[in-house]
Amino acid sequence: MCIFCKIAAKEIPSYCLYEDDEVMAFLDISQVTKGHTLVIPKQHYDNFLECDSKTLKHMMEVAQKLANRICKTLQAEGMNILSNVNEVAGQSVPHFHIHLIPRYSKEDACAIQFHESEKQDLEALAELLKTV
Repeated sequence: MCIFCKIAAKEIPSYCLYEDDEVMAFLDISQVTKGHTLVIPKQHYDNFLECDSKTLKHMMEVAQKLANRICKTLQAEGMNILSNVNEVAGQSVPHFHIHLIPRYSKEDACAIQFHESEKQDLEALAELLKTV
């Protein structure tokens, strides 16, 4: 059983901010910034790509409510909302979770950076990725 499943089953304590039958949200023990929260489904899904749409929708609704509450209560100026899929993308726990990372300034401990990579043929890429 993974660590998040153990937290959901109350085998490991957490600083829970929200819980219902499907979802749980708790403070991340590695606070990147003050108020850094994880939203998880109680049922195990390895990652975002594996989660069913009903659970995903509910998780995003909970994440939005919590993000608003965290921003207002802690006076955060912004919020990063992210989920990593697989180790190559930074996922360290193989259980789907959404990070709510309050942002207080551009100089806080959270650094998410985007760098331009090689040029892509966007027309060909769009054609390849279009859905029916």
